Amino acid sequence: MTFNPNTRLDPGQISDRRGIPGGRGGIAIGGGGLGIALLLIYALLGGNPDDLGSLTDPGAVVGPEGTAMAADCQTGQDANERDDCRILGYVNSVQRYWTDSFAASGETYEAIDTVLFSDSTSSACGTATAATGPFYCPADGLVYIDLGFFGELRSRFGAQGGSLAQGYVVAHEYGHHVQDLLGVLDAGGGAGTGAEGASVRTELQADCFAGVWANHAASTGFLEPLTEAQIADALDAAAAVGDDRIQEATQGEVDPDSWTHGSSAQRQRWFKNGYDSGDPAACDTSGGDL
Repeated sequence: MTFNPNTRLDPGQISDRRGIPGGRGGIAIGGGGLGIALLLIYALLGGNPDDLGSLTDPGAVVGPEGTAMAADCQTGQDANERDDCRILGYVNSVQRYWTDSFAASGETYEAIDTVLFSDSTSSACGTATAATGPFYCPADGLVYIDLGFFGELRSRFGAQGGSLAQGYVVAHEYGHHVQDLLGVLDAGGGAGTGAEGASVRTELQADCFAGVWANHAASTGFLEPLTEAQIADALDAAAAVGDDRIQEATQGEVDPDSWTHGSSAQRQRWFKNGYDSGDPAACDTSGGDL
């Protein structure tokens, strides 16, 4: 995906903790010898962050003015050239869309920051590490991303990469924030696993919300119109994090009864449903077949 090179980025929507030690007091997922791949099955793209453990020290938050981002990530051209600026650009675009969408319905969208970190950091939902994958923490209203995750997405789970794959991840996590604002995030609550369970329904709705944003991405002013190849990148990323694909790669067998996020086909279907419709109302996953 190509950003409008002349658009101005807002680095105030990023908290940069890269290079800051973190994680005191948190309990990391993955005890008992679980590797990074199995951890990602649990937490990838919005796993229940409440299960990450308790937190006693929320850690330092460093605004972009305290890092190189304020100077280096100023325009869309910077987003075209650097991963961290690109994530900032996606955060700006996603939140611009939801601000306008809520306003059109007479509601107010509450903007939140994304925390960029390296290795590990603390959150109000516990310790975040590269192994937990990106997630939204409702307890502190922040999205957490280690940029190293995108390399794992390609090398371990076979995603083809591409800029819109990153945009899909960002938009999915902000989809959980939208669910939180609408009062439907707890509907899944991490319970009701299985291909038709509540957890899968929550995750697929966030995928659909990501697709809705993609439909309107160019209208936010940050991005140029999407191409079919870029949409294919997003669909490829959605497939790469399907429960069935991850289970096959890590366990050698597929167990639909234990799914928490949905199959590759389900995740692609709901992203495409949101993209084709451009309407959040088309993202009701609360009932019916998925």
